[in-house]
Amino acid sequence: MLRELSIENLAVIEKASIAFDDKLNVFTGETGAGKSILIGGINAILGGRVSKDIVRAGTEKAVVTGLFDDLPESVRTKLSDNGFAVDDELLLQRDIHADGKSTARINGRATTVAILRDIASELIDIHGQHDNRLLMDGDNQREILDSYGKNSGLLSEYATAFKEFSALSRKIKEVSRKKTESLEKAELLRERLEELDRYNFSADEEETVKQKIEELRNAEYISENLYNAQTAISGDDDTDGAYSMLEYCKNSVSSLSETIPELDKLAERISDMLVELEDIREEIVQRIPDEDEDTAGMLGVLEERLSVILRLQRKYGTDLAQILENSEKWRNELYEIDNGDDIIEELTEKKKEAGEKVKRLATELTSRRKKAADELAKRISAELTFLDMPDIRLVFDISQDKVTLSGMDKVEMLISVNKGEDLKPMSKIASGGELSRIMLAVKNVLAETDKLHTMIFDEIDTGISGRAAAKVGLKLHEAAENRQILCVTHLAQIAAMADTHFEIKKSVENGVTATKIRKLTEKDEVDELARLLGGAEITEKVRENAEEMKRLAEETKNHRAVLQTAG
Repeated sequence: MLRELSIENLAVIEKASIAFDDKLNVFTGETGAGKSILIGGINAILGGRVSKDIVRAGTEKAVVTGLFDDLPESVRTKLSDNGFAVDDELLLQRDIHADGKSTARINGRATTVAILRDIASELIDIHGQHDNRLLMDGDNQREILDSYGKNSGLLSEYATAFKEFSALSRKIKEVSRKKTESLEKAELLRERLEELDRYNFSADEEETVKQKIEELRNAEYISENLYNAQTAISGDDDTDGAYSMLEYCKNSVSSLSETIPELDKLAERISDMLVELEDIREEIVQRIPDEDEDTAGMLGVLEERLSVILRLQRKYGTDLAQILENSEKWRNELYEIDNGDDIIEELTEKKKEAGEKVKRLATELTSRRKKAADELAKRISAELTFLDMPDIRLVFDISQDKVTLSGMDKVEMLISVNKGEDLKPMSKIASGGELSRIMLAVKNVLAETDKLHTMIFDEIDTGISGRAAAKVGLKLHEAAENRQILCVTHLAQIAAMADTHFEIKKSVENGVTATKIRKLTEKDEVDELARLLGGAEITEKVRENAEEMKRLAEETKNHRAVLQTAG
């Protein structure tokens, strides 16, 4: 869970350090005080998108650091897989620079934002102000059902099978199209390949041929100089060569070995030189052109071959190596054209098998969704009954749809909020306050399934008040018995249920706007509840109501604690 959060130079927050409770943490403050900035800071260390606009004016960068403990096993595994040391605590950091760049760190070590996002994805679930609208979307409703039913493994297997089926379908269409359009192209491909096969070029042949041509054009000059070099080593009828002179040197030194034993090593070195010199001579001799060779004929053959290479390069607009690489593609394409019927038959059989697998997995997915749907609907309904929606009826309607990457099901949440009303799509009847409570119910149920350690609700109180607000506050406190919850709210009924209450307050100092975050004392909590209840004018009556609300909230929490202990 999120143990501590440090913020520097983030928008109007110059510096803040927050130590969180492991239960219900509530944040309140005037509109525009900076509550959304707090959520933005947490989102930053989770790998969310950031903008240079959130860097405090006049500073080079904003820094957000989050300290987590009680790490899920899945997070530990991801840390290990990415080469990070696995400890009891995890430090995530995000630096947002004024030029728009950002950097990420895990336990002080630089990393990519993608890795940061992947590791942090299972630490916190953030419910933003606008997420309620997501409940209206059928795809999101299906994802909720799949999350509850723990269908991720089956979905992954199904998606792989579906992609394979789709790829085979595309391949069949491609081969069929090529077969239809193939006559002229086949002839063209054959001409290209026959031409290349006739000459049997190698990828580096151009340079080899050019070098050989150069040698043949200068054969007389090369022969003369190589012969002179060979003579310098071997000598001729009139002159001793280097080999004879060096051999004489070796013999002279060897003759002194009995007198000066140390000269033995020198003689060995000279012997080695003689061996090396003989090797050089033999190599030179091998390179001397054969006088009987048809130099002119060989030159003509090579020049003709070079001409062909240059012509092919002009024809295809690339070098010989690329032409030869392309030839393999042409060969494969021609094979598909010539053997189109056989390939189509083979692919069709594979597609049939893939289709059967897709159907089997999709059917299994439908079955699991239907099984989970009834159970999930009951659990959400029970939550909503507690949240002052006693007449709620909710079902997940699952009907067959076209086969897609997500299966063959159309999933739609149907609800009725009043007695005697028919079930209708959520988008048709749910109000803002009802959507808030439905989303809270969904999040609470899914959190139990996913074993999330930390949940954040940014204004889950949209559209609710009075008794419903009190029920939401009680539900948040109840949920916080099993996980850490951070909640931004405008309602006193919710704030009163906090285990830890923070105030976010904006002020102007020396002409500069700054936001501070502080943990409230018991007296401060009552003052803040009075502000939430009374607005601009806090009368004695409003304060008494705030004190009573806080007292009742504490009694309710203590009572529930006693019941849990007894249970």
